Parts: sequence; structure tokens; C-alpha cells
Amino acid sequence: MSHGQLHQIVAALYLIVGWWFFAGNCLAAEPAAEYPPGKLGEVVRLGEEIVLRTNEHPLSKPYVGNALRCTSCHLEGGKHPQAGSFLQTAAAYPAWSPREKRVITLEDRVLNCFMRSQNGVRPPNGSQVAVAVTAYITWLSTGAEIQMNAEKPLGPNHVPPIDLAAHQPASSERGEIVYLQRCAECHGEDGGGDDDNPPLWGDRSYNDGAGLSRVEKLAPWLKVAMPLDDATLTEQEAIDVAAFVNSYARPHFNLKEHLPPLEKRGEYNAEK
Repeated sequence: MSHGQLHQIVAALYLIVGWWFFAGNCLAAEPAAEYPPGKLGEVVRLGEEIVLRTNEHPLSKPYVGNALRCTSCHLEGGKHPQAGSFLQTAAAYPAWSPREKRVITLEDRVLNCFMRSQNGVRPPNGSQVAVAVTAYITWLSTGAEIQMNAEKPLGPNHVPPIDLAAHQPASSERGEIVYLQRCAECHGEDGGGDDDNPPLWGDRSYNDGAGLSRVEKLAPWLKVAMPLDDATLTEQEAIDVAAFVNSYARPHFNLKEHLPPLEKRGEYNAEK
């Protein structure tokens, strides 16, 4: 066998192994194509319905205090590859949460979101809402390798952060200009939204305990998500729009006001 033939064989092997590795990783990242059979499939479908209609669905509506749905932030029902993606997320839990200063489960993460992003009341552990939504997210994690997160409650497809220090300081003045040009058509000049687009500030939006109430959280999300279906904001524009949006008043978060009665609370031992 000549040196040239050997080189061709080795190159072919690299291609085969590379294709296998690439295909395997792509398959792992793809959401499940079919619902599970039987009752489990029914619960997964229920979870999807709640994610898409959180503020309207009869099971979740009592726990929602604004006009937001889960899919307002977790685009495409959590199937978007970056903007609040649920894909493979269940594989990251249980995870350490610096905010709660405890290890939390996926169910904890879901229920705590009702208190903050949806300015509502935390559903009880083990409730239909809790089981259905976590079942749906777990289904979207089918085939994912378990990699519990010891640093933050984030899945492998979480929103990539933006290095704020590498940009100009956030400017709500510049952000207003971009907002009026790129965002107001859907969300309104007053930020009030409509039936299809969520309100961005005021009593019908997320409270100041939500992650998106901080520029360092909202800006990266805007970068990968907005404008919808045409996410073309620069990092600086996203930072400035985040500063503009969060310059407006929104509900104040007080933990005691967002916890259910003690007999329905289940386990919640965090201090904030």
C-alpha cells in the first residue's frame, strides 16, 4: 500500500467518525418527534398547552398575575434553540441555584417562575400544573445526557451571555430610539403589547424579581430573540433596549405575597 493510499484511508476514517459524532450530537439536540403513549402523553400535551396558554388555561390561570405566558420568554413553546430553550434542559437538574442558595429541582425552577416572570402565586408542588409542565420539558429533553449544573440552574442551550464591560454603558436614550424603530410595531409605543405580543412594562408585565428585570439578563435574550423571526439587534442595541424597557415601573417582588398558603406550599426553604 502506497503512502498516498494510506493517507486517503485515514482521511476517509476521519470523515466517517466526524459524521458519526456530528450526527449523534444533532440527534441528541433534536426534540422528541412523537408524544409518549397513554396517560404520560396526555400529561405532556397538557404541559405544552399550559406553556402556550399559561395566562388563559384554566389550570394555570389562577397562579398567573399578569398577561404573560411561558412562551412569551420561552419562544416556540420552549423549542427555540436559544431564546429560553427547553431543549435538553431537564438533564441539567437538580442544579445549584445561587438565588435560592439551595439545590433545586426542575419543578422548583418552573414553579418559582410563576412568582417572578408571571407575577403570580407559586403553584403547589405536585399539582397538575407542576407535573404537566415539568413532564413537557422533560419530554423535550429526551435523549439528552445527564449533566447536572453545579453552578446555576441553566440547561445546555441557555441564552449566551453578553459581556457588558466590552460595550458602551447601557443607554435608555439610545434604547428608546431602537425600540421605536424595531419593537414598537408589535409591543406598542406604551409597551402595553396586544393579544399576540406581551407587555414589556407596567402591571401586566414581569415583576422586578424576574431575571429579565436586569439588563445583564434581558439584553442577551433580546439579542437571540428579537425582533421576532428576525433577531438582528447588535449586542449594543440589545443592551440599550434592555435598559430602556427596564427603566419603566413594574410590580415589586415581595416573596411572601407570591407564596401559597402554608398548607398548599410544599417545600420552599429559600429565603428570597
